[in-house]
Amino acid sequence: MKSKSSDLYKCHKCKDTYWIVDGNNFKRCECFELDEAERMFSKSGIKDDSYTFSNFQEWNDSSKAMKKVAMDYFKNFMQIKDKRENSIAFLGQVGGGKTHLTVALGLNLLKIKRISVVYLNYREVITELKQNILDEEFYKKQISKYQNSKVLLIDDMLKGKVTDADKNIMFEIINYRYINHLPLIISSEYGLNDLLNYDEAIGSRIYEMCKDYLVELDKNIKNNYRLRT
Repeated sequence: MKSKSSDLYKCHKCKDTYWIVDGNNFKRCECFELDEAERMFSKSGIKDDSYTFSNFQEWNDSSKAMKKVAMDYFKNFMQIKDKRENSIAFLGQVGGGKTHLTVALGLNLLKIKRISVVYLNYREVITELKQNILDEEFYKKQISKYQNSKVLLIDDMLKGKVTDADKNIMFEIINYRYINHLPLIISSEYGLNDLLNYDEAIGSRIYEMCKDYLVELDKNIKNNYRLRT
């Protein structure tokens, strides 16, 4: 039987302090990463019920195929998460539903499987990192958050004007995760060939990590949900 006091805590391991005593040492409770991930989604204006698998509109064959790949990835995640091919990417046509499915995936992993998923809004995060690149302590702390998260969701990767500084930052993040077999969930208007032409080192790593779950929407207005008739 649970005590009444135990019902007061969201996490019974650390009693909501985010710390666990391990002998003479303290270590972070796993709930800290989960709560931090939830705060990052919330800070980005993403509500739990805004992006779900159930409210994703399958309006043509491409959208149906996208949703199937997303659902398959979610179903198989625990079996593939430590492998080289453990990631997923939705590439191509604007308005095709890429963000919807990547965010739905991230939220399902976070809420249902209780796996920390860090949300990276590409344009906002890259701008912040570039503005603080000379602040070594801040820069290392921030980029480490994206390098080391259990799962990293990169939304609208390479959106807007891309500079060499953007390229260097993205390589730091993606190469670290590639080496350490840490999963990525990516949406981008770039196609696979665009990524390879942009930077072969980045593009080839993404391809190798995502090749089992890679969807590239043809750049055709018929694949733009906003322009459907």
